[in-house]
Amino acid sequence: MIEQIVAKVRDTLVTAGSTFPEDRKEAYRCAIAKEQIPRAKWAMETILENAEVAEQTRKPLCDDTGIPHLFIEVGPQKAVTGEMLSSIQEGVREGLRLLPGRPMAIMGNDTQRLDQSGGLDQDSGALAPAPFIIKNIEEDVIRVHVLMFGGGPAIRGLTQRVFHKHDAKVVADEIVSRANEAVKLLGCSPCTLAVGIGRSQVEATALMLEAMVKGRYDQQTEMEQYITNEVNKSETGPLGLGGGTSVLATFMKVGPQRASGVRVVAMRPCCCFEPRIATVEL
Repeated sequence: MIEQIVAKVRDTLVTAGSTFPEDRKEAYRCAIAKEQIPRAKWAMETILENAEVAEQTRKPLCDDTGIPHLFIEVGPQKAVTGEMLSSIQEGVREGLRLLPGRPMAIMGNDTQRLDQSGGLDQDSGALAPAPFIIKNIEEDVIRVHVLMFGGGPAIRGLTQRVFHKHDAKVVADEIVSRANEAVKLLGCSPCTLAVGIGRSQVEATALMLEAMVKGRYDQQTEMEQYITNEVNKSETGPLGLGGGTSVLATFMKVGPQRASGVRVVAMRPCCCFEPRIATVEL
């Protein structure tokens, strides 16, 4: 059982780091067909070609291979043990070595890790994943979603308050405003905007991650489509070259809200290769 879990998580991490899901491939094809600017069309064609080669060779989509983030769903009759979590962590280590992940684990104490004076561990598997998020679901399964988070989107991401003024459109328009700036600065577009709206920074960020897990390019809510359309009016375009596709889609998860004048919004402008995600049932 332990060996099976390790192998499943290992292979899922490699898939996440090397493969576009089918709905994203189709979103790129549709965007390419609609694009009127040749250089923007070329950029998206090249991104899609890169993804197809990465999938065929099981090699990383990008040299920034990312930090593993795991979202674990647990059914009502299932249990997650400490042994299982250790097996999942070992699967992550083996997956990072197999992908391979870029060595990014900084060695040393707190100060050395902050200033990077401790140097880099050359073992790709030494890169620790982010703390796991575990959520109960109605289906009676244990499902693990592996996401690989690159540095650029993390730098351009934001978690801030929005004064909603009792109007959801005010919140959406503020997301658009922040996304326009973030997409322009990121450079690696077209983006997928991941948005979580909660009662605290922690909750909003967890909802943002869940939005990436649940989001689909061929299924957009009215508000998600509104945000996508508005940001695309900026004409930042693929790789900042101009054009009508700055954003392929918006994935948004709205959680419980506090009776207050503010909403806490976490937004990540996922780059042209993200969300890098794959899923497995244990």
